[in-house]
Amino acid sequence: MTKYETYESPFCTRYASEEMQYIFSAQKKFSTFRKLWVALARAEMKLGLDITEEQVKELEAHIDDIDFAAAEAHEKETRHDVMAHVLTYGEACPKAKGIIHLGATSCYVGDNTDVIIMRDALEVVRRKLVNVIANLSAFADKYKSLPCLAYTHLQPAQLTTVGKRATLWTHELLMDLEEIEYRMSKLKLLGQKGTTGTQASFVELFGGDSEKINELERLIAEEMGFSECFPVSGQTYSRKLDYQVVSALSGIAESCSKFSNDIRILSSFKELEEPFEKKQIGSSAMPYKRNPMRSERITSLSRYVMIDSLNPAFTAGTQWFERTLDDSANKRIAVAEAFLATDAILNIMLNVTAGLVVYEKVIRKRVMNELPFMATENIMMKAVKKGGDRQELHERIRQHSIAAGKIVKEEGGENDLVDRIAADPMFMTTKEEILATLQPEHFTGRSREQVDEFLSRCIKPVLEKNKDILGEKAELSV
Repeated sequence: MTKYETYESPFCTRYASEEMQYIFSAQKKFSTFRKLWVALARAEMKLGLDITEEQVKELEAHIDDIDFAAAEAHEKETRHDVMAHVLTYGEACPKAKGIIHLGATSCYVGDNTDVIIMRDALEVVRRKLVNVIANLSAFADKYKSLPCLAYTHLQPAQLTTVGKRATLWTHELLMDLEEIEYRMSKLKLLGQKGTTGTQASFVELFGGDSEKINELERLIAEEMGFSECFPVSGQTYSRKLDYQVVSALSGIAESCSKFSNDIRILSSFKELEEPFEKKQIGSSAMPYKRNPMRSERITSLSRYVMIDSLNPAFTAGTQWFERTLDDSANKRIAVAEAFLATDAILNIMLNVTAGLVVYEKVIRKRVMNELPFMATENIMMKAVKKGGDRQELHERIRQHSIAAGKIVKEEGGENDLVDRIAADPMFMTTKEEILATLQPEHFTGRSREQVDEFLSRCIKPVLEKNKDILGEKAELSV
């Protein structure tokens, strides 16, 4: 049977980066197991257990050379993945064989490895998220003064600017970055808590010396790059941690989904497009089409991540007492795939946000088609200043607007609202005077200033803090 006859995850063949795939690989997982066994042995040696420097060095020498075939054979016999790797490690380290995993339970390596993997994966997510924010902030700055239609209920409302709209996307991603950084700051190792979280095996090993047991945990955390361990636990760390992390990823998916849906709609309006390559085919049947396939993929993968966040939520809520094993199969799929999907989303976001195409003349034309309706309040106020009755003017504008809208919608004609108002003596104005006021730049409020303020106050400090990781680009496989 060839590999083409068996299922392959699209995350590996189409979407996620090799970098993120490695973080969730068997090599990364089981080499981390071994690093944790080294950390445990070294700490136990320092605290007086009968473990030698020679044994620790032997363990260190074989962290990465994992015999997966041997481990697979052991697991078939033992039906226990951790013990299979204990035995495999022992075969590579005969001098240290007897002290591997001393005092520990399976969750010592399993759970601590999961936290380490999430930490490393969050670093990748954070780096890519910062670069997407950088791309969008540059786009917002470039187009901060370009008026465009703003919408409520997907109906033209007032005007905004292209750059101001981009700050809405950027701000949500900034909120996600803050959440990711908060979750990273709160990550803790499980430590070595034992079968039910009481550290009973270590009480036996250290003759009831609580100071040594606490120091053992501190030394392990320090070696693995953490400042502390969970203060209390059952056999596992609280599965709420998985939920909190995946929820932060879901937040990114929510923001990216909103962005991608906006891009898809703007693409339909022909105002803005994602990058479209010279030989890219939009449709197998319709050669003229330029489908927003990248944005559609963002929407699609984002939906997956948002739904996937329910998995760790249910897992956290159904753990019984000190632990049950109905978490294992679920979490090894749900957490990994949430990261792989989020990585894929951010890769596409990097690609799209680096090459957004703006059609300024189309935007201007669409603005001018709607601007007479939006300018009616200004026209009405000027007429009031000349002595007109506000309520009567409002009713007359309503009538003219309905009539002009009928011409546009039912007859396919041009918006003649300006002509109608200019011909109405109640408004005491001329067509020339009205047209002189119909400058889109006069109807965008503080859009430009808001962009400048947001970029200066909120984005610039983030980009300055992360200047060493800026400039990342993403090549998409499909």
